[in-house]
Amino acid sequence: MKIGIVTHKIQKGDGQGRVNYEVVLEAIRRGYHLTLLASEIAPELEKNSAVNWIQIPVKGYPSEFIRNFIFAKKSADWLRRYRSELDLLKTNGAITMVASDVNAVHFVHSSWLGCLATSRFASTPMHISRTRRDAYGFYQWLYTALNAYWEKQAFQQAQVVVAVSEKVAQELVNIGVPRSRIQVIVNGVDLEEFTPGVSDRQILGLPKEVTLALFAGDIRTTRKNLDTVLHALVQVPDLHLAVVGDTEGSPFPQLAASLGLSERVHFMGYRRDIAEIMRSADLFVFPSRYEACTLVLLEALASGLPVITATATGGAELVTPECGIVLPDSDDADALATALTALVNQPTLMQQMGQAARAVAEQHSWTTMAKTYVDLFEELSNHEEHCSHPHLSPSSGSLTLPFGTASAN
Repeated sequence: MKIGIVTHKIQKGDGQGRVNYEVVLEAIRRGYHLTLLASEIAPELEKNSAVNWIQIPVKGYPSEFIRNFIFAKKSADWLRRYRSELDLLKTNGAITMVASDVNAVHFVHSSWLGCLATSRFASTPMHISRTRRDAYGFYQWLYTALNAYWEKQAFQQAQVVVAVSEKVAQELVNIGVPRSRIQVIVNGVDLEEFTPGVSDRQILGLPKEVTLALFAGDIRTTRKNLDTVLHALVQVPDLHLAVVGDTEGSPFPQLAASLGLSERVHFMGYRRDIAEIMRSADLFVFPSRYEACTLVLLEALASGLPVITATATGGAELVTPECGIVLPDSDDADALATALTALVNQPTLMQQMGQAARAVAEQHSWTTMAKTYVDLFEELSNHEEHCSHPHLSPSSGSLTLPFGTASAN
């Protein structure tokens, strides 16, 4: 079987890129040939004889908007010429103008666009266009709105739409994708890199002999919801918080200071040693306002950390009462404070939850995820009613969108 994959990056260290990287490795293990339309791929894939890399350079263009346009146009041009040589095509969201057999959904822009409204508990509007009433805010709104429109077309024309969580599956149904064409394949986690253990907090610049929670994510905007975590922390005086995320342009160091939390909140900046930092923490808190299926939640579970999250966070369905707490509203600071207090006051319970968390993560290795994807490819390829190529010509299988992307900007 000849498999084509269209995505921006195929490499470790990138969420969606890592998913496709593992899928490629599994396909190679089964003896298939891969054609990868991507801007960047891992060096070891470049050298593999089973891989044909169609490089689509986009560096140097001034914005994500334009880079995505260039990528979509160039990938579609190639596919219109050579699509008939592929047995199956996998894409990610509205990343190209040509319809696919399998479309993996890592972000639903229609749902994120719906976060323009605030909840009854929200101290800050969710979508950045509500907090930035300037050109950048308008750009973010336009970017989300256009991708929401183009994604619907891409999903409607795919044979199978893969949702990375049950939450995403429901969001797809909400925008008109038949449930019968949706398959849920949860993202994987590296069970060797992320594993329970103990790290030296002093080396990491973190305080010893305190209960330490961890928050990790992009803290330059409000989507990850660090503001609610900080407001909740005010009510839990015995808890410290380590924050991993780029602080440049972030409003949260100032918010922490204004709340009198400077001594208990430790901003660590952008880090690549997140696995080591997780081994230094006692629990993980991540009540994001919108996620499809965040890798960091799975990484925390694999590290043996009790998890406090919210239903708006994709992947929250993996957090059972035995390994964490799932809040019904991301912005309820009082409920979050109660959950944090419950764990801080019961160290034995945290330890038990950590063991259960690891057991959950062990069901979701990268290998398990990749095998599920390739099993799906084989099923589609062998299905007597499935016919993948010639009919996906520009006249019958092209999308009318000018470009798109598979992830949030």
